[in-house]
Amino acid sequence: MTSPTPPSEHTYADRTFRSPAGLVGGALLLLLICWIAGDAAIRGEGRVPWLALAGLLAVVPLVIAFTLRPVVSASDERIRIRNPFRTITLPWTDVADVRAGYSSELFTQDGTKYQLWAVPVSLRQRKKVARQQSRQSMDDPYRRTAVTADVRDKKARVAPADQTVVDLRELAERAGDKPVAGGTTASVRWAYEIIAPAVVGAVLLVVLGATG
Repeated sequence: MTSPTPPSEHTYADRTFRSPAGLVGGALLLLLICWIAGDAAIRGEGRVPWLALAGLLAVVPLVIAFTLRPVVSASDERIRIRNPFRTITLPWTDVADVRAGYSSELFTQDGTKYQLWAVPVSLRQRKKVARQQSRQSMDDPYRRTAVTADVRDKKARVAPADQTVVDLRELAERAGDKPVAGGTTASVRWAYEIIAPAVVGAVLLVVLGATG
């Protein structure tokens, strides 16, 4: 009787990071645009229906690109950044740093910078967290430091974008101790499925406007 062969390495599903506000705002904006353009296409006369359809073709891909499309997927071996018009895939060994200033950014070993559209930075949220930290430090009779404070309490006092950057840095550091996967290579792919219809719609709008 042969015993089952144990797996060589435990694999984990990709962790995904998205903007909930972007998803909700994008869905609502798409509904509004489709309602207005659909009403114009059905009730409009003359060239109005064609202008409405051309406008849909030009605007809808852009709304999807900037609201629903952005996502960051990270595994133990690589990070995939899906921005409005590009998808960047990098092994963690190519990543030098991940920062969150006025925007979330990833820097490669050769100095190239990529913005993380899926991780927007909210200065308002940062100020709110800073106020909470100030009140808690004043109310704490023991004056706990970051070393003695509860880790779960510490995470609760970090803005969402900053916490995402911390998580990505931890993944990068963890991957630095592992051998490079043979099939993981850096690549950049343009989102032609977004660019092409937007360009066609814009051209149609120009043509319809010029011939009107």
